[in-house]
Amino acid sequence: MQNILELLLLNLYALCLIGAISIVFFSKRRMKEIEDSTYAWFLMANIAISITGLILGVAVNPDFNIPNITIIVLNKIYLISLLSWILLLTFYTFYISLNNKKNTKKWENIFFIINVIGAILILILPTKVTVEASGVVASGLSIILTYSIFEICYLFQLVRMIIDHKNLKSKKYIPIYLLVLFGIVILVIVMSNPSLNYIINPVLIFIAFIMYFTIENPDVKMIEQLDIAKTQAEKANKAKTEFLSNMSHEIRTPLNAIVGFSECMLDRNDLSEETKGFAQDIVDASNNLLEIVNGILDISKIEANKMEIITKEYNPREVFNSLCKLVKPRIGDKPIEFKYTCCDDLPGVLKGDVSKVKQILLNLLTNAAKYTDEGSIEFIVNCINRLDTKTCLLYVSVKDTGRGIKKENIEKLFNKFERIDEDKNTTIEGTGLGLAITKSLTEMMGGRISVASKYGEGSTFRVYLEQEIISMEIPEASTEEIEIDYEALKGKKVLVVDDSKINLKVADNVLKPYHFEVELVSSGEEAINIAKTKTFDIVLMDIMMPKMNGIEALNELRKIPGFDVPVIALTADAIEGTDEKYKNAGFDDYLSKPIDRYLLNKVLNKFLK
Repeated sequence: MQNILELLLLNLYALCLIGAISIVFFSKRRMKEIEDSTYAWFLMANIAISITGLILGVAVNPDFNIPNITIIVLNKIYLISLLSWILLLTFYTFYISLNNKKNTKKWENIFFIINVIGAILILILPTKVTVEASGVVASGLSIILTYSIFEICYLFQLVRMIIDHKNLKSKKYIPIYLLVLFGIVILVIVMSNPSLNYIINPVLIFIAFIMYFTIENPDVKMIEQLDIAKTQAEKANKAKTEFLSNMSHEIRTPLNAIVGFSECMLDRNDLSEETKGFAQDIVDASNNLLEIVNGILDISKIEANKMEIITKEYNPREVFNSLCKLVKPRIGDKPIEFKYTCCDDLPGVLKGDVSKVKQILLNLLTNAAKYTDEGSIEFIVNCINRLDTKTCLLYVSVKDTGRGIKKENIEKLFNKFERIDEDKNTTIEGTGLGLAITKSLTEMMGGRISVASKYGEGSTFRVYLEQEIISMEIPEASTEEIEIDYEALKGKKVLVVDDSKINLKVADNVLKPYHFEVELVSSGEEAINIAKTKTFDIVLMDIMMPKMNGIEALNELRKIPGFDVPVIALTADAIEGTDEKYKNAGFDDYLSKPIDRYLLNKVLNKFLK
């Protein structure tokens, strides 16, 4: 009798434990996940097993005088709960071992049907119970059915574990390991003494207790708070990106006037050299401001994951030669020797995002020019060609004899908005974004960047980028004519459309040297009306205009019978990929503001030869 009391107390403790777990689990709102719903039913099955098992344990006391039929009913409830428990655990095992969880609902229904059929059979099949001093002993077909299903599920779980053997280290399998371990022990005990079958209860509840800590139990409130924080962060980031994009557009619009009028002053012969010098300084300062705006816009696009990789074929030798030409003016009057070396086996044509390659290397070369006062800058291009995979690993070095970087500052080098050695670099222009952008762009293209530096002696930056090999043969050098034959262009009719009067004035002055017949209009509607009555050789169309934007105006122009005039998008929208966007919209080409004379000449040569 003492043993029975001890077992009853053990079952009572187990019931308290499963009750506590249930209170904790059901008191929190949770995500509607398969694991959570399965565990909820699993807990209810454990509660039913605990209560019926405890009552059946009490039934051995003759003082309670519990009718035999009640004990049989309680025993059947116990068996149904036990059946539900093992089927739920088996379904859980099946679920966590599935690679493709798309058909989970189907298997959930199959296990549910098996449970219902099994419960009905347990209720129908005969059960015999005998109350002995050592406990309640049950026998009959319902007992055989329950233990048979238990053993089948037990084997099924072992099979699923073997199939999913690669993931057996997952904590989700811990309850299954415990069942495997304790199942054998319980089986031996119950087979030797059937009256001790209610020792099963504490073991099953212990498994449920351990399972609580292994299933994914996302707290709904926490997830909702995280979702709100994520949404707010995304909105803030989007607002920041839109603001910076609009800021870029708004800054470029007055810059177009500043650069445009300054360049017009440089073209005039009736101004003094001092005045032209001032105009050149204005142009240089405007270009510096433009670089800053572009840098801020780039970093915002990178943070918003809106920077795209746009690949196309290019001649790497032409690209590297053009970079040399761009960096030399930045060296200026400094006593610096610029050295450029290119390997002989560099492929003739590569495919990659050439604009980002240029931006990365130009940033490094510009930095070298900024931070080197004397000595040399070496620009070295090497490559490893893998002809079997048609890939070329470019590794480019930019070595200078400049100020160098302290060892403790190298880690800060690629941080945004951070300038090192501020006390020594107060005269250096820039926002501190160049290297942060360079690193981000390099990694976006699957490359990497490294730096080696000795303070006071110089630095070496190395960039590794993989590009696709299109051809090993070196193509003929580009001979595109960018010099303008003003006499040939004289009298050509140009229509300029822009809602800004100052931009129209800039365009009029920029186009004066070409001796065009220029028509200026301030809206898309005016452009359509005048195009119906006059013919033009080319149209320069602003994009952001009220009432009717440039794309809408273009679509209306194309509807005019006989209108077959090249229309060039002219806009302050300078986001990368914009040219493709406007070409896809129907424009023949694209020019950004401020208007670059070199690019303008290319467009005019292309369409007005």
